[in-house]
This record gives sequence, structure tokens and C-alpha cells, in this order.
Amino acid sequence: MPQLPLLPRLPQLIETKEEFLRWRQSLISHSVGLVATMGNLHAGHISLVEKSFQENEHTIVTIFVNPKQFGPKEDFAKYPRTLSEDEEKLMASWKRLTPSKNLIIFAPKTTEEIYPPKFLTTISVGKISKLWEGTHRPGHFEGVATVVYLLFQIIKPSIAYFGAKDFQQVQVIKKMTTDLLLDIKIMACPIVRDHDGLALSSRNQYLTTEGRKQSLVLPQTLNLAAKILIEEDNFENFSAFLEKTKENDDRWEYLAYCDSETLINLKQKQPNGILLGVYKVDGTRLLDNLLITLTIKN
Repeated sequence: MPQLPLLPRLPQLIETKEEFLRWRQSLISHSVGLVATMGNLHAGHISLVEKSFQENEHTIVTIFVNPKQFGPKEDFAKYPRTLSEDEEKLMASWKRLTPSKNLIIFAPKTTEEIYPPKFLTTISVGKISKLWEGTHRPGHFEGVATVVYLLFQIIKPSIAYFGAKDFQQVQVIKKMTTDLLLDIKIMACPIVRDHDGLALSSRNQYLTTEGRKQSLVLPQTLNLAAKILIEEDNFENFSAFLEKTKENDDRWEYLAYCDSETLINLKQKQPNGILLGVYKVDGTRLLDNLLITLTIKN
């Protein structure tokens, strides 16, 4: 019987699927956490990694800029590639929290490591992927669902961690996982915000100083809308607030109150809803949301 490779206790960078699969096959433990990223890591990403450290013996962080989730007007080539800096951030977190556990960084060196030549398959998750972001970024969620499915098949995690800032993305992935009978728990982790309330995002680095100030309109409006929804008995007044907000500022791409599972626009209050918003500043799309749980009186 061939001797299995020793499991690393220092973080390891793996750049080919073949090498990763050799490592994965050597595992005995089923406690494997996955944090799938496109790199350019910030504190929001690191919070997902640290959650996985807490709950798993092995944490795999993927760094792969997925071409299939970029639209024709979105510049795949200019997306920041910061692998060295990302490694340093992950190493610092690992040293601080869990040097007794495994951290593997899987950063495929070519697109072909994930999408073999003549790859033709696309995964579509139906209506939930056609709303909101699906309307404004056609094909985006097909690219997300396809790459996440492939990563699941390669990595075979027990738990996968995603940030709740991309709420619709999490719902699409949950639905895909359920429909395709994948035995993987999808964990949506809380939004990490800057001191002023802006949700952390790799896109924030594109903002000018003035744009950074203007961007606060997004979280502030969501908080105000939530306050009105909770306190206002007349739902029409709340709906009028949303419509007036969008009419008075053309930087809103959308602002809506939706069912938190189906993401269908709501026409009345319900116990589990979510406010979704995209606000454009300096040509940058800023995404945010706010879950609202209500007690509905009969």
C-alpha cells in the first residue's frame, strides 16, 4: 500500500487541481471548511476564514478570478490579483488563531485548472437568479453557480462559508446545493462593516475620497427604510418612501423590500423580509442589504 503524504501543519499554497486532489485524498477527517474567493482579500473575507478555523480541522481558501461571472462590460482583465498580499493576511490569521490546524490556499494558476478545454456546461438556478442582480448582470449567477459547483466537487467540503453582503448569491448557492442533492452545509456569515457603516467590499478601493462619503447613502438609507417599515402602520407610505428615494437620486440601481427566501418583491409586511439595494458611486456598484424580522399582528 502506498504511503499517504503527511498532512501539512503550515499553510500551503497549491496551484494545480492535480496536486490539490492528491492532498484532499489523504484526509481522514470530514471536518473541511471552504471559503471561496476571487482574492483581493479584506477583513470580511478573513472573518469567514476565521469562522471556518473555529469549526473545522481543515480550512481551504480558494483564490480564483472566475471569468464566467463577468459580463461583457465588466473588465475581467483588470480585476485585482493580489495573491502575495492575500497569503500574508491568511498566514497572519492562521498564526494568531489556529496554528495547530490546517490551512490550504488553493489558487489555480490557470483558468483550465477549473474549466478543462472544451468545457460547455452551465448551471442555471431558475427564477431566483433572474431577479435583481440577475437582471442587471445577465449571466452572472450562472457563472457563480457553475464555478461553485465545480469547487464543491474538487474540494468536497463539509461546510462552505459565504458573506451575507452578497445575499442573493448565497440564496442561489443554497438553492443549487439543495436541488442537486449536495451534502454540504451553506453558512451565511454576517456582513462586516467599516466604522462608518459601509459594508466591506473589494470594490470600495475604487472610490474617491468624495465618493467614499457619498457611498454612506446606501447603508444610511437601508437603516432609515427599516425604521419606517417597522414603525409605519401604512405599508403604502413605506413603499412611497422607497419610490421617492429612487426618483430623487439616479445613483440607485435598485432599492426593494423582498421575501428573504424567494427575493420576490413584497406588497405588504411579512415576518421575514430583506431590504436590497445597489447604489452606484464613481462608476462603482455598491451592494448592501438589511434583514428585517417583524412580528405581524393578526
